[in-house]
Amino acid sequence: MHYRILPLRPGYLERVRSTGLDDLDQPVRRSFSAQGGEPCRDALRRARPGEEIILASYSPFTARGPYREFGPVFVLAQAADEPVRDRLPFAPEDPLSYFVRRLTLRAYSSAEDILDARIVEGPEAEGAVQEFLGRPEVAWVDARFPAYGCFAARFVRA
Repeated sequence: MHYRILPLRPGYLERVRSTGLDDLDQPVRRSFSAQGGEPCRDALRRARPGEEIILASYSPFTARGPYREFGPVFVLAQAADEPVRDRLPFAPEDPLSYFVRRLTLRAYSSAEDILDARIVEGPEAEGAVQEFLGRPEVAWVDARFPAYGCFAARFVRA
């Protein structure tokens, strides 16, 4: 099963960078310097120490409902001119690797209902994503970092 990671919703990055408002219409936390290692969702890599980053709320959902969630995301304060890392597997030895440890994976229907979920260790993630997407009733799989609940990625069939 081939898959891809969807980018953040169109217009989101421009909005948080230019207006300073997130998906909950709250002011973003901007202009703070990364300690290094923060998961930058726009670039799908970890922040380098000293990079200017923004922390904001994000929701990948389009409909209101009981499973609609908002989660924190870090994004670079300025758009980066670099290729976006957009695949698993995990590379814990790479200090910029976005996916390094455990993930919470949730399989959703097209009606945005959770159909299945599990917490996986890094090496198990790709197989679990492919397994979920191999089920016809699953429209996509969302990943979150379990400790802080940051939205990590949305996986869809390629």
